[in-house]
Amino acid sequence: MFNSIRGLVTEKRQDAICVETGGIEWDIAVPATDLKSFPPVGGTARVFIWLYHREDQMRLYGFLDDRRRDTFLELQKVEGIGPKAAAKIMGGISQAELERALDSGDVERLEAVPGLGKKTAQKMVLTLKGKLAVTATRPASVAPHAELVDALVGMGYDRKSSSEIIARCVRELETELAALEKAEAEKLLFKRAIVLLSGA
Repeated sequence: MFNSIRGLVTEKRQDAICVETGGIEWDIAVPATDLKSFPPVGGTARVFIWLYHREDQMRLYGFLDDRRRDTFLELQKVEGIGPKAAAKIMGGISQAELERALDSGDVERLEAVPGLGKKTAQKMVLTLKGKLAVTATRPASVAPHAELVDALVGMGYDRKSSSEIIARCVRELETELAALEKAEAEKLLFKRAIVLLSGA
């Protein structure tokens, strides 16, 4: 599963960024707030991505970091919010404001986001209150292994569970990991995490 694309920025539009890598140019839908933070045309960008795939449509959505992608995925858990709507909502409010509004139940602030009505704003509060703050936190022991967590999420595992399992593996395998090269240590962590997440 794709995690991110790194390459040359060839175009920036109102709601998308084009990135060329390996001779392929990717057209990626991006929330307006994220788009502003990417390098200008000619610069190099890393875009965290998510693939929307249905029988009649495929679309890549991109974000500044995995935290923003987590927010995008959480928003889609709200009834009536799909990928396009989630990206539009994120483009109309900063990450910090969105988290504050959800945690405090500030429906009026959410209603101020273009295209977001009162009923949907209320559903967002009911579904996501306190959730985004959780996805934003990551155990300190997991930080050096963030790419492993991203890989597990790409395989379909929950991010919070993946972070907790990686942290647990780091503790339990401390002696073994210390004796290995980085690549071998990460391979061991990854295999062990999959076993635990699969309940085997």
